Amino acid sequence: MFKKTNTVAVPKHLGSVTQIDTHAEISPYDVNMTRDNVEAIWNSVESFYKTGLQPGMTMVIRRQGEIVLKRSIGHARGNPPPQHPDPDSNTVLMSPDTPICLFSASKAITAMLIHKLKEEGKLQLTDKVGEYLPEFACNGKENITIGHVLSHRAGVPLIPMKNPHPSLLFKWDSVIDLINSGHTTQGDGKTQSYHAIVGGYILGEIVRRITGQSVETFLQSVIAKPLGATYLTYGLPKQHQNKAAFNYSTGAAPIFPINVLAKRALNIDFEKIASISNTEAFMDVSIPAGNIYGTADEVSRFYQMMLDGGQYNGHQLFEADTIRDAIKPAGPLTIDQTLMIPMRFSNGFMLGEHLFSLFGVKARKAYGHLGLINIVSWADPAREISVAFLNTGKSLDPRTLPALGKVLLSVSQNCSVIQR
Repeated sequence: MFKKTNTVAVPKHLGSVTQIDTHAEISPYDVNMTRDNVEAIWNSVESFYKTGLQPGMTMVIRRQGEIVLKRSIGHARGNPPPQHPDPDSNTVLMSPDTPICLFSASKAITAMLIHKLKEEGKLQLTDKVGEYLPEFACNGKENITIGHVLSHRAGVPLIPMKNPHPSLLFKWDSVIDLINSGHTTQGDGKTQSYHAIVGGYILGEIVRRITGQSVETFLQSVIAKPLGATYLTYGLPKQHQNKAAFNYSTGAAPIFPINVLAKRALNIDFEKIASISNTEAFMDVSIPAGNIYGTADEVSRFYQMMLDGGQYNGHQLFEADTIRDAIKPAGPLTIDQTLMIPMRFSNGFMLGEHLFSLFGVKARKAYGHLGLINIVSWADPAREISVAFLNTGKSLDPRTLPALGKVLLSVSQNCSVIQR
């Protein structure tokens, strides 16, 4: 048994902290689902919330392009776990339209900026990174391609600096200089090793040098504005920062070997991430692999656009061939040398599997991305769903993965495969 320490207070009546956008949700019977299916999925989210490990959660599910679930539970701010006081004393309920940091789920969206440049004929994924960042082409990195970076095979998974201070992430040019000067013995693209932070900066710098724009400006023009998104921004503009959901470190402190693996992947101690993400400094900068903010609806829109061959609401954001190329497997299922779990990537996305994966059971065609343990966003063409499950509890507590697994399993079981 686990002591209920460092968990948030869970009210007896969950309705007091639940919001449902009834105007957005259509009848599930119109899209080959039932009301029981929708409520079963939401019950799994409530079960996760009852652990006290999640201060706030939002979920949006589109089925055949229509919203069948758009809800939130918990608090965006306030009601913090006792060991991590809230920097803002105000208590604010989570709304279905609260902007939440996607953390590593940002990678999939950033990847599509590179695919847009490919679509426009401005690069090829087989091009060497050094063609665009000449300073990078040294110390074993000469043959690393853009495709290697997108598929986590570049051989440079970590910022080459021992125990970097988290504030380093706020200094773009310093990070790029460190990456450019780094060494690798795995620059041949043969080893898959998850790049938690480094890959995003490399891709963002390529965008900057090719377009002459910031990665944030390019994101807005290519994806956010055509999707009609208020957010989907790297960080948040000053006028929106007070709306952001705060993140909290919850549950039992991570122990060996989990704490070591987390530090290895992220370059910084896992427990520090939540508090750093609540600062203005974090929201003021662009971290391409880890600080896009968006609502669950906006993220679901992004994946719906992917399902629809690059179209959304009359806008053609990407050509259908670009979408197909972006989700095509870049390699076989293999043990990732950073995460130490079996994982299959495309050039930008984590991919589903036949049995169980991040996207539930029998989801081989699904693609999406994980964000700091609990955030999962994806599209499943077989089920015709685009899903965004966003949350603010950052926890390596042993209760976390079973609770998350129950949510993922429920989505896949209650959204049946569409027979065509």
